[in-house]
Amino acid sequence: MLKDEPLSVLFLWHQHQPFYKDPLSNRYELPWVRLHATKDYFDMVALLEEFPRIKANFNLVPSLLAQLDDYAQGKANDRFIELTMKPATDLSFDDRQFVLENFFMANWPNMIDPHPRYRELLDKRGRNAQKEDLARTQQFFREQDWRDLQVWFNLAWFDPLWRERDPFIRALYDKGKGFAEEEKTRLVAKQLEICGLIAQKHREMMEKGQIEITATPYYHPILPLLCDTEASRTASPQIALPSLRFQHSEDARHQIEQALRDHERRFGQRPKGMWPSEGSVSEETATLFAECGVRWIATDEAVLANSIDPAPYTREDLYKPYRWKAGDRDLHFFFRDHELSDAIGFVYTSWSATDAVEDFMKRLHGIRDRLIARGDNRTSPKPVVPVILDGENCWEYYKSDGLPFLRLLYERLSNDPHIQTVRGTDFLDQAGDAAVLPKIWSGSWINANFAIWIGHREDNQAWDLLSRTRQFLVEYANAHPEQGDSPPLKSAWESIYIAEGSDWCWWYGDDHSSANDETFDYLFRKHLMNVYAIVGEKIPEYLHLPIKWKKQKAPVHPPVDFVTPQMDGKVTSYFEWQGAGFYETEAGKTGTMHRAQNFIKGLYYGFDLQNLYFRIDPSRPLDPSQYPDLTLVWIFLEPANKEIRCQIDPDGQVRLNLNSTRTPAEGSEARKLPPGRAAKIIEIAIPIDALKAEPTIPLQCILVVYRGQSEQERWPLDTTISIPYPTAETFAESWTL
Repeated sequence: MLKDEPLSVLFLWHQHQPFYKDPLSNRYELPWVRLHATKDYFDMVALLEEFPRIKANFNLVPSLLAQLDDYAQGKANDRFIELTMKPATDLSFDDRQFVLENFFMANWPNMIDPHPRYRELLDKRGRNAQKEDLARTQQFFREQDWRDLQVWFNLAWFDPLWRERDPFIRALYDKGKGFAEEEKTRLVAKQLEICGLIAQKHREMMEKGQIEITATPYYHPILPLLCDTEASRTASPQIALPSLRFQHSEDARHQIEQALRDHERRFGQRPKGMWPSEGSVSEETATLFAECGVRWIATDEAVLANSIDPAPYTREDLYKPYRWKAGDRDLHFFFRDHELSDAIGFVYTSWSATDAVEDFMKRLHGIRDRLIARGDNRTSPKPVVPVILDGENCWEYYKSDGLPFLRLLYERLSNDPHIQTVRGTDFLDQAGDAAVLPKIWSGSWINANFAIWIGHREDNQAWDLLSRTRQFLVEYANAHPEQGDSPPLKSAWESIYIAEGSDWCWWYGDDHSSANDETFDYLFRKHLMNVYAIVGEKIPEYLHLPIKWKKQKAPVHPPVDFVTPQMDGKVTSYFEWQGAGFYETEAGKTGTMHRAQNFIKGLYYGFDLQNLYFRIDPSRPLDPSQYPDLTLVWIFLEPANKEIRCQIDPDGQVRLNLNSTRTPAEGSEARKLPPGRAAKIIEIAIPIDALKAEPTIPLQCILVVYRGQSEQERWPLDTTISIPYPTAETFAESWTL
């Protein structure tokens, strides 16, 4: 790369929601398409009007656009909108129960607490209210409370950009409470109007030349698993697979072609690029994309690292386009920088906009400096930094829905002569010859495998139900050739394609969980039930049985014995940590977001009568020299005002400092502790007497990971690790030898 050459940055914002509609009843089970329409889908692209020099790529999933059409045309119905529109005086006991349980589904710190009336209503309901408490809570709500809650649940999902641009939305925010039924009706009408503007606004910005619109296979399936569930063995050879092998590349082709046709109908041209659902790729699916006329796709850098193996992989290999030869066609690849992408998706959420943008720009310039220093990219292909992430779910974790961050980021990028933003196809037109991929690893953007969607008992059960239902439909069609392409048979096949979407297995297993697990389980099975109902056959009883029987277990497992491990940074023996407690950061994940990879995979904690012991298992091989700005901080809530700061030297020694912070007048104390060790794992010992804890009170602590001054991770997320004060008496009473 030449010194005077700007570095290209490719932003791809992926917009997607599961298919919440039951086509037979025309009911939507959840409201998220409608609510994200006002919070993310329109304003994300409309914001670019303020920054004409910014080029970006927006990936719009066709099944999302179809749902937006339903809302815009007044065809969609969900219980949330019904209970919003119902006059407050007419709400039944069951209606009020539902409203109290569901109309606070938003990020409380950023979407409820900043609004005094909405916060007041949450406090009145109770922040820790259980279902059994809600019947009693109803008596404290008056008619105006219910109406204000109906309004605020919908109003809080309007991006601040609407407050700036729409007088009616601004007036509702300014009013804050005492809403009228007519205002509530107008608010819902505004929601539906916005649903109808989203595709139109994207086409407008595309025709202006500022964005490229890409697509995803129609119902967002994991294509490699549709082609063959055995594809999961590439990354996970020992994975437990479903009893029935699913092997239907014809379905994968159909999902691609259906998306291409729909995109052309909406936007006047077929997309040149596609984001495979969850960045999931394989050689077979790459060939399908190429045969369908797709020019480029994108996936994660971990897929690239495995695709060029055994050649040594460096981060600089990431920053260029690649191509795969599929017969007489070339398919180009962009590989996402998952550190930069995850920084926006996860890390910056709690930072100030200024600090976050400064960090992001510093990272971009660091990449550019390294590419210039390397000096081997002077001809072609030109370098590019792909930043690819969810364009919706992360913003509710930012203050003001991420608007200050995005505005400042786009401003800095617009004014930086060394950085340029690009559309994917434009970049390929001028990039030169792309590097050739020797092979394509079968994997997704999450850990370069498919473990989120297959391998767990619940996932495998879902795949088996899909296989059995699909086989039934094939046999039914063969037995009734007279039906041909009749509307009922086409509708039954559509239900199969919907059930092939990735979202159902996202929530199965112990990888993710939400308050709507039961709804997702029901929807998946309902789509399969519809296959039988549409053709007039009896629905099998097994489809009525839930797949997800219970919530996942908590990620904290308490100690069962004393431990006295060696502080050498290695697992010296199988028994060394066997009696310790364990916290697995990969378990207990909730929500729709998934960090590609935490720094910490798991925590062990234990004690003997002299020391507390902590062991940290990194999620990838630990090279201490790569983390000069890494600090691990054990923060104690009991005893209060104590923290242990851990910094890793290049030789693997872990320096420990105990800080005791009191009031400003009293000052603080610092004490060096015996060092720990970092090698394959990180091990530290903390003398119990150094904490000066009260022997009758359990110790309470959390671990926070810092890079420089910025918090990156916090474990546990919503509780503490509780450790009984170690005494011989406590051990005798509470543990089993």
